[in-house]
Amino acid sequence: MGQITLRKVSKRFGDVTVIPSLDLDIEDGEFVVFVGPSGCGKSTLLRLIAGLEDVSEGDIEIDGRNATSMPPAKRGLAMVFQSYALYPHMSVRKNIAFPLRMAGMPAAEQEKRVAYAAKVLNLTDYLDRRPGQLSGGQRQRVAIGRAIVREPTAFLLDEPLSNLDAALRVNMRLEISELHHTLKTTMIYVTHDQVEAMTMADKIVVLNAGRIEQVGSPLTLYRNPANLFVAGFIGSPRMNFLTGAEAARHDAKTIGVRPEHIDLSRDGGTWSGEVVVSEHLGSDTFLHVATEGLGTITVRADGEFEARHGDKVFMTPQADKIHRFGEDGKAAG
Repeated sequence: MGQITLRKVSKRFGDVTVIPSLDLDIEDGEFVVFVGPSGCGKSTLLRLIAGLEDVSEGDIEIDGRNATSMPPAKRGLAMVFQSYALYPHMSVRKNIAFPLRMAGMPAAEQEKRVAYAAKVLNLTDYLDRRPGQLSGGQRQRVAIGRAIVREPTAFLLDEPLSNLDAALRVNMRLEISELHHTLKTTMIYVTHDQVEAMTMADKIVVLNAGRIEQVGSPLTLYRNPANLFVAGFIGSPRMNFLTGAEAARHDAKTIGVRPEHIDLSRDGGTWSGEVVVSEHLGSDTFLHVATEGLGTITVRADGEFEARHGDKVFMTPQADKIHRFGEDGKAAG
């Protein structure tokens, strides 16, 4: 089991409230991602669940038990940090087995669990190496293996891929997703990278200044953002926002259109402008188009679409993909 429930949980540091009162339900076996900009409270919220920070108010339940005052070791959770925190003088085998040795587990059971974790993480051939002999991705897998052997109720991962280069991040993203499917254990994953959130999560929790802006599946947040903050944060490149007369035509304070929901033409359309920057990425081309009165609009085109600085293009937003927002910044339907 790995059900985690937060009820009216808040966190203050002195007179500063970093997590206003919030409620959250995490179901057994879910892969939940906390996402938001730096300083939004996502790591603090994870540490409250782990017991590494005290709750100022409210309750945290783990599998129906009130865990609010439980020490971290009693919560049945395993945490993987941004830094690998491996012992350089120990072999991979001993690093993975370390929490089991500290718990006084019999050697035979330790070996059985280490062998299983190594098999799941493709580390079997590296068990006798030391961390210094491994790549960054392999070291992160060792850190995850150390969590797996504890057979926790849930895994808590705090920006575990931040220290890896771009290619390794993609590989590890796939490996962690596959690991979740294999173990079927609840995972809570913290990141500032909305691409990681969109590609890995069953459920995304978007945080802003300690508040939960929206909770939902990746496609729900993409298709139906609750407000301007979520609309601008989810999706890459970010949504275009237009105000003034163009928004008023749609009975809104602000309208939003994603770059991929704008049709391009050379000979006519709703808006027109000149290409300022053309980013050719192979399968896609992103055009940044300067317009009269609407600012710069980003458009996603086919990778074969050729455009250069100064070229005139026409743009037509897909009518059923225009998002409307009211004065309060909330979705207007």
